[in-house]
Amino acid sequence: MTITITAFERSPDGGKGLARDTRVRWALEETGRPYDVRFVSFKAMKEPAHLCVHPFGQIPTYEEGGLCLFETGAIVFHLAENHAGLLPREGDARARAITWMFAALSTIEPPILELQTAMFGEGDKPWTKERLPLVRDRIRQRLGQLSDRLGDSEWLDGAFSAGDLLMVSVLLRTRPSGILDEFPNLAAYVARGEARPAYQRAFAAQLAVNAA
Repeated sequence: MTITITAFERSPDGGKGLARDTRVRWALEETGRPYDVRFVSFKAMKEPAHLCVHPFGQIPTYEEGGLCLFETGAIVFHLAENHAGLLPREGDARARAITWMFAALSTIEPPILELQTAMFGEGDKPWTKERLPLVRDRIRQRLGQLSDRLGDSEWLDGAFSAGDLLMVSVLLRTRPSGILDEFPNLAAYVARGEARPAYQRAFAAQLAVNAA
């Protein structure tokens, strides 16, 4: 059955790998699954046809036969559970990798998204000047804890897993702010993720659309 994902017709980041379809593309590349992409405009994302697949009018979505999924964590987990390459076989290691998937999306990403909202969605508000340093400090606290845990290890828990895929994807969002550079081991960790051939293919595919 053909896998079809949705992606921005024109990504807000200009194809720099920050849009969430990159995470799904990366997982598909790591697991060796061919896929098609249906591109949607911002207008189409809010129309009934797309809302039937993603009730919140966002991207990406994942369709395979009669299965329709939304939310990148759920999609990556589905791929990791059903295809080799993203989760260890051993039970405890597998559970730890899944834990890191949740940590990336539930613990590390929220303050990063809060910073983006404060900078771009609320930049003209009177409270923004005072709020930004507080949000940046919350990010630094989380990245400091993650940095301590990673230490000089190559990946979060043994071999590369879906936990690393999502964590690297989340950390990439901190690069424009410069905060990532404050943690050299995390910056090196992200660079290792970007160097993986599967990530390179996913990034190139998204960039090609926006550079066309």
